[in-house]
Amino acid sequence: MAINVNRSNPDPFYRYKMPRIMAKVEGKGNGIRTVIVNMIDVAKALARPATYPTKYFGCKLGAQTQFDFKNDRFIVNGAHEAAKLQDLLDGFIKKYVLCPSCDNPETVLLVRNGIINQTCKACSYYGTIKIDYGINTYIVKNPPEINPASQGKSLTEGKRAKRSSKKQNDDSDDKNGRSSPPDGDDSFIENGEEEDKEDGYWDSIADEPVVVKEELTETLKHLTMNDECELSEKERIDLFYEEVKKFRDSNTLEAKHKDLESMADRLEIRAKVPLILVELLFDENILSQGPKQRKLFLRFTHNNSKAQKYLMGGIEQIIALHKNTLMPKVAYILKLFYELDILEEKVILEWASKVSKKYVSKELSEEMHQKAEPFVKWLREAEEEESDSESEEDDELEIEYNDRVSSTQLTKVQQPPPAKKTDTLDDGVEDIDIDAI
Repeated sequence: MAINVNRSNPDPFYRYKMPRIMAKVEGKGNGIRTVIVNMIDVAKALARPATYPTKYFGCKLGAQTQFDFKNDRFIVNGAHEAAKLQDLLDGFIKKYVLCPSCDNPETVLLVRNGIINQTCKACSYYGTIKIDYGINTYIVKNPPEINPASQGKSLTEGKRAKRSSKKQNDDSDDKNGRSSPPDGDDSFIENGEEEDKEDGYWDSIADEPVVVKEELTETLKHLTMNDECELSEKERIDLFYEEVKKFRDSNTLEAKHKDLESMADRLEIRAKVPLILVELLFDENILSQGPKQRKLFLRFTHNNSKAQKYLMGGIEQIIALHKNTLMPKVAYILKLFYELDILEEKVILEWASKVSKKYVSKELSEEMHQKAEPFVKWLREAEEEESDSESEEDDELEIEYNDRVSSTQLTKVQQPPPAKKTDTLDDGVEDIDIDAI
């Protein structure tokens, strides 16, 4: 059954269709794998090489992929349901198929000088795909205009095979007594014939000027040369950790915010970045250090509750590390990050509702919750007062009816102001003036 290429478009008459993914699990134990039976048909509907979505699945699932071009078999290691692969394919389509301007899938990918450009046949859009997704490096190494089936499992393997074949031919020539080009002399060509190029793709751009992208940092240049999606999550986190540490030690961190954000997206660890930043940038002086790093944290925590939860975990770890200094200041620390808009009220209240031992011991976590109770109580009361205020505004205008429809009158009845609540703490909890924090 065909489905819309853009599944967010519910129009049944949407003219861009593709077949549903059909997956078949084979093998068992460590040899279990999922074969995408109709990947050729799906890729044809998307106008992309079948290797691209398959590789994308591997990156997202953290699994190795295999391509058997002879038998049209595209394999992802591990057991994966077709529905899950279909959902992942939506992400690939959004990033590499749909036009950012008109949302039509009539786009073409162009790879030049290590940059992936996208042009749309429908609206003439032309733009660059940001270097922040796992398979960019693979696409750069295996451009869409090259048929990977004729190159081997990958473009690199194809070159390796050609070099091996060329070496065997050279050895055969030496045995037959035929001469070979002198070492270091590329101008020597037997029989006056021009030497064949190894890669037809490079023929097409041989005359194009070499452009050095000055805006790329050394880190990005290094990462572009490596297939990041092959790294485990821990390796990607360690890579980001070292980069932040390098910027911090060289006092260039403030100028590298955008680079770090782009790197986090590319490594697909955006939500966990606050946990790394807390470890590297904060110590027992967190109350004075927090405002200085506000802009950097907002890049990752703004409207991202998952990132804020990781931030809470990092704060717990810092407090545990400097227990004697920071434990009495838990309420002050939470209030600081709340006022800086780094932590949202709902995240703090959700954290306060449950004691967790994910980042620190249960005993330490319980103590932190007790120390945070004055601020948490203040948040809850403020939320209740706001709710009561909204309810009072709704009830402020009362409508009185009489028997004469023609003279129906609206009478405004002023309600007495609510009694002001006093901030009191339960017995056994140290009194803290929240407004003085």
